[in-house]
Amino acid sequence: MSHKLCVTSVYIIWLVGFIVTFSYVISMHNLYYCGTDVIDYFYCDFEPIMQLSCSDTSKIRIQILIFGSLFVLSPFIIIVMSYVYIVTTILKIPSNTGRHKAFSTCSSHLIAVSLFFGTLIIVYMFPSKRQSLILSKVSSLMYTVVTPLLNPIIYTLRNKDFKEAFQKVKDVIHNLFSV
Repeated sequence: MSHKLCVTSVYIIWLVGFIVTFSYVISMHNLYYCGTDVIDYFYCDFEPIMQLSCSDTSKIRIQILIFGSLFVLSPFIIIVMSYVYIVTTILKIPSNTGRHKAFSTCSSHLIAVSLFFGTLIIVYMFPSKRQSLILSKVSSLMYTVVTPLLNPIIYTLRNKDFKEAFQKVKDVIHNLFSV
């Protein structure tokens, strides 16, 4: 990837992110709010704010569904399709060790992607008032805290040096408690 393509990609991604976020802010600003101003959530997210509104939020929900389809489902589908091609290519590798090594390399990324996109899709693509508040909070916590926290761990577990160091620590702990 050239430097120009990299900078252009970052610029476009930031611009699209700003435009989408700004459109949500404008849409939410035009709602009428009544009653309580307390959000029972651990951060200020779309769904809890819309639940405080006395206005019709159907247009915003359609907007979220359209933007979610474009900017969440599309990348997820592209990633899944690329993994289908990767898996079919890996299955053509004649040696078991080669297949194992290739699957080992891909599995950590697939786990991280599945955690992130899975919870993101549940929270934003299929929100409903029937969805319990606790489930919504846990799902949001998964993609905002747990996935970024697990990413370094998931990718580090593949590192040979880390495995050796972890085994040494495990042996030391085992020896301490064996006495």
